Amino acid sequence: MIQNKIQIDEKDLEFIRKAYKALSYKSLSHYMREAIRARVREDRKKLKDLQRSLAMEQIGRGAYENHFETLEGEDFENR
Repeated sequence: MIQNKIQIDEKDLEFIRKAYKALSYKSLSHYMREAIRARVREDRKKLKDLQRSLAMEQIGRGAYENHFETLEGEDFENR
């Protein structure tokens, strides 16, 4: 684990201090790690979806090369 300082709203910190025990977290830092982990997981999904949609747009824009053009019209049964 890497230590890093973060800034959060005072009201949020008060809520976390009151709620982490009631929510069965081991410690305040455990609650924070889980919250950050959940947010990172969501953001990774969003970023992956964004990259996928951009890739699909780029695929649609470009002209594709027909690799089977030389084979079109050939009669393979009578070869």
